[in-house]
Amino acid sequence: MRILILNGPNLNLLGKREPEIYGAEGFENFLESLRSKSSCAITYFQSNVEGELINALQDAEGRFEGIVFNAGGYTHTSVAIGDAIAAIDVPVIEVHISNVYAREPYRHESKMAKSCVGVISGFGLTSYELAISFFETW
Repeated sequence: MRILILNGPNLNLLGKREPEIYGAEGFENFLESLRSKSSCAITYFQSNVEGELINALQDAEGRFEGIVFNAGGYTHTSVAIGDAIAAIDVPVIEVHISNVYAREPYRHESKMAKSCVGVISGFGLTSYELAISFFETW
């Protein structure tokens, strides 16, 4: 199974930015470990640019069987990303490192969740592992 992991804005700063919330491990190190544990072929893309994330979603058709997507702050603001997820046939799981429901009220609303097969939030980087595990058994 081919899986695309998409990370949105500021997730390139994992390990440096607010480690008390997001942890001290950088995503690249975690990704190496995740790939070694998974039976899936995992492709990774990160962008701070909304349009690039939308392009990646649209380009996933026919190339991937699942998408694990942490849209960062765009989760709560981007109608366009929500529309892109609704427009593609590739199943998407929304993931978050922190428990967004234990944080600021504006983080409690997702513009993309209604078009995703599920949402995983609050388990640190393990949120990605849980999403990959779902796809491995789906």
